[in-house]
Amino acid sequence: MELEYKGANCIVLKTKQATLVVDPNIAAQGLKNQDGKAVVQLATQPAMGVTPSDALLLDGPGEYEVSNISVRGVPVRLQTDTPEEGNRGTMYRIDTGEVALAVLGHCSTPLSEDQLEQLGVVDIVVVPVGGNGYTLDAHSAVQVVRQLDPKLVIPTHYADSEVAYEVPQMDLEPFVKELAATPEETQKLKIKGQITNETLGLVILQRTA
Repeated sequence: MELEYKGANCIVLKTKQATLVVDPNIAAQGLKNQDGKAVVQLATQPAMGVTPSDALLLDGPGEYEVSNISVRGVPVRLQTDTPEEGNRGTMYRIDTGEVALAVLGHCSTPLSEDQLEQLGVVDIVVVPVGGNGYTLDAHSAVQVVRQLDPKLVIPTHYADSEVAYEVPQMDLEPFVKELAATPEETQKLKIKGQITNETLGLVILQRTA
């Protein structure tokens, strides 16, 4: 399995069987949409998928099976939504065989016991950290990471001079400091087999075009 970061909340996950792209609709941020090579798009909130597209778009709760990859969508309220608007967002659990990921999107926290149960035990958590009322800030992101207790965490949606965010995002440093894990920086995260580290790992994926 291989993971790349394309900016905003967009993560590309590749296995031997398929390519999944999370929140590929990033043109509004001045970036290139990432649906081109995708077999599956996962949208964590309305309008984050690219349509029309040849890829299968999953944009809500449910159980899905695609190319030996299992996906579970879990409903969640977005940071920008009121309680009256309900759960318009979707978190995802992605199982590739030996590795399970949770992709959180712009979720409100803390997660409920039901949401935690639906996500289950995961190896990797992909979480936005930019804050300013638009998505999780550093403190809330660390709290939800502690709730899920993964082996690795990958932060997204933080300040980047080449990304035109609708709301200015905070730097990555506050999240790194509060998480208190030693960061590893790389362009691609390649995982073969199970993840066996005993302490929490922090992987900063360099944004690639």
